[in-house]
Amino acid sequence: MGHGGNVLNELLTDHREVEELFGRIEAMPGAGQELRDLVDEVTIELVRHSVAEEQYLYPAVRKYVEGGDRLADKEIADHAEVEKLLKELEKTETDAPRMRPLLRQLVDDVSAHIRDEEDNLFPMLTRSCSPEALDELGDQVRRAKSMAPTRPHPSAPDTPPANKLLAPGAGLVDRARDFVTGRGKS
Repeated sequence: MGHGGNVLNELLTDHREVEELFGRIEAMPGAGQELRDLVDEVTIELVRHSVAEEQYLYPAVRKYVEGGDRLADKEIADHAEVEKLLKELEKTETDAPRMRPLLRQLVDDVSAHIRDEEDNLFPMLTRSCSPEALDELGDQVRRAKSMAPTRPHPSAPDTPPANKLLAPGAGLVDRARDFVTGRGKS
């Protein structure tokens, strides 16, 4: 969850971890608890990652990158679609006929989002931010991920300041629920 380094190194490491989880999900032939555990794990990682990006990365994009408002709005819209998928997956039994198509859609959408960030957004941010600013963003993103929700909340605010105020409370409730149920402990 917290990898160290500047914001781009932090987020790139997150991307590789999510891709590894997707590979494990795609290689799993059946359903059952093992699949549910992997879906929960990828959900936790994607929600934490998205919340941190929305709290710190995208405001930095708006501030430092030419055309940043448009870029940040597009990335936030991508997150909103993924969060809806995650909510559907949370409610879907692993042996339901719609589980695999939902997972396929999640993998496709998140993979496209990752490619877009890595090919376009990250290079723009590298060109327009100082190394010190990127390091500070990395610290902020790591702190945000440690307090972020672990479950999808599609109706929650996704831009500052409301998301910075509400996400830690939702994160506390989610982590308490996860502790009681054992979710994310496998």
